[in-house]
Amino acid sequence: MSIKLVAIDLDDTLLDSGLKIADNCLQAISQVQQKGILVTLATGRMYPAALPYARQLKVDVPLITYQGALVKNSLSGEILYYHPLSAQPATEIIDYFRQVGVHYHSYLEDQICMESLTPEGRYYQKISGIKPVLVDDLMNICSSGKAMKVMAVTEDKKLLLNMERELKDRYGISLNITRSKPFFLEVMAREANKADALRVVAAHYQVDRKDVMAIGDSYNDIEMIEWAGVGVAMGNAWGAVKEAADYVTCSNDEEGVAEALRKYVL
Repeated sequence: MSIKLVAIDLDDTLLDSGLKIADNCLQAISQVQQKGILVTLATGRMYPAALPYARQLKVDVPLITYQGALVKNSLSGEILYYHPLSAQPATEIIDYFRQVGVHYHSYLEDQICMESLTPEGRYYQKISGIKPVLVDDLMNICSSGKAMKVMAVTEDKKLLLNMERELKDRYGISLNITRSKPFFLEVMAREANKADALRVVAAHYQVDRKDVMAIGDSYNDIEMIEWAGVGVAMGNAWGAVKEAADYVTCSNDEEGVAEALRKYVL
């Protein structure tokens, strides 16, 4: 095994609690890049919200964004992978969230679209750094079949788990339904997952699966961690994520990404 490609999640993985990349992590990633090893980001964030961090890391590679729905180069803008949510499930999911009474929003043409700026919407704006666009009817907008994903936000964990279970019962494997943060429920096309997107990036650079390392913390990272030759879970990761990993590093506030890179790459 010789690591040639590293994919790193952003929130609660590379980013600390202040949404910053620690200096030790920046240094470790720079050292990895100097060895000729590719480093990319694999995040549920929209492309514009991931781009500032990619520029900080000085990467010129395809970024895995929207949970894998879009893989787009950070400099050239070349698109390697694009799987938006088709019209029927997108509008059905919005209608479902609307009836349940939770905050929901979607993403079209690299914009966050909301019908109103709820407290949950303001929170999401704060952590993403992207100002949402307010629209009259999100169902109408998403009927274009170009929505990257639909997302619900609620602090009611029991309700969120119930919604996840109901939607998975209804749609089975036809959609990718996953949690990112404990109070985020995200719905994408089945092909929109970090593992399939990472497979595309690896094939693009002719890197074998066994030579890929993936680092993450949440449920949406499990498939990627299992697919990679070396799967790493953060110390702050959920139990299921740790069980799926080959190695558990320190937490995101303890510079776990740097620790993992030094152990397996440097």
